[in-house]
Amino acid sequence: MDVATWSRFFSLLALVALAGGLVAASSLVVRAAPAATLRAELAGLALPLGFLVATVATLGSLYYSEVAHFTPCRFCWYQRIAMYPLAVILGIATWSRDLRVRRYVIPLALIGLALSTYHVQLQLFPEQATACDVEAPCTTKAVEEFGFVTIPFMAGAGFLAIAAMLAAARPAPEETT
Repeated sequence: MDVATWSRFFSLLALVALAGGLVAASSLVVRAAPAATLRAELAGLALPLGFLVATVATLGSLYYSEVAHFTPCRFCWYQRIAMYPLAVILGIATWSRDLRVRRYVIPLALIGLALSTYHVQLQLFPEQATACDVEAPCTTKAVEEFGFVTIPFMAGAGFLAIAAMLAAARPAPEETT
């Protein structure tokens, strides 16, 4: 497959992650029975789904830099610094079924989400002064699918999905130490 096809695929996955993250986040504020059921279901699914999201995001970023030869900008690197450990941590937590890892994963995912949000707004308002260099400016949109899905948007959707799913997941009472 070519870069355009992979970009469309990754963009669709990002939109699915965004939708899932928004549903999970909304279950945190809604007190109706369906939201409680969703939170209970997420207890068993949050770790493997979070691991899947982090792994796909990691592999996607490696595809863009190593196969498509897109040079990552400074904020792309910062987002990678937040995402790559999530794949490892969530992989280990999934293997050991340790939902207590939420206390480590959620802050890291929220930091990544903040970086992604800032990066998206840099792309939306490119006239700002940035910390990026001329070789790899943060305002460049190497990918733009559906008129708004860029690489930082994809990363942000992944961070949101991971943070929201793990925040909404309720561990069994014996796991709440």
